[in-house]
Amino acid sequence: MLIGVGLGPGDPELLTLKAVNILKNSDKVYVPGNMAAKLVEPYATPEILDFPMLRDYDVLNEVWKKNADLIADEARNGTVVFGLIGDPNFFSTFTHLKRVMNKHYPDVETSTIPGISSITSFAARADAEVDTSFEVSDGSETKHKIRLKANHPRQLIEEFSKEGYTDFIFAERLFSDKEVIIKNREDIPEKGNYFSIVYAKKD
Repeated sequence: MLIGVGLGPGDPELLTLKAVNILKNSDKVYVPGNMAAKLVEPYATPEILDFPMLRDYDVLNEVWKKNADLIADEARNGTVVFGLIGDPNFFSTFTHLKRVMNKHYPDVETSTIPGISSITSFAARADAEVDTSFEVSDGSETKHKIRLKANHPRQLIEEFSKEGYTDFIFAERLFSDKEVIIKNREDIPEKGNYFSIVYAKKD
């Protein structure tokens, strides 16, 4: 299995207990740079993989494929961690690695462990409270939407569909013993509760 592990914003005290536990018990740990390596070193011996900061996607795809080739056999036969700054599902190197891995090595299972992202760490350091809707952008086209407190998920899906969104996930009470995650649009319920989320994605 290949697990993307969020290491938080850079403070070693902001690693989650779950991240520390998986680092200690993994067979191999890879990281994309020195900052991540230093956070991992108290718990495991990391190997740095090259992920150049480029915009040439032909070159980047070659790099991602090369790294996937390197990791595949180890991840197929054991637990391999890719540790990174922030969260593995938000503007993350792991997203690209996972995509290439799933394409070329679909038999390798992948998962993620969340970390404190730049979004929430910024709010803490800047004392910037957010209690209404807000926008996060890196300047690229908006292709994802997350609605919190999704009390009427099917109604939301109909609204998002009119905006061009095609893929939807409904989640409720995440990480609790009553967790619900539904990826089949037809099975998403009419009603959710305060802890419900609808995720929408454009192709």
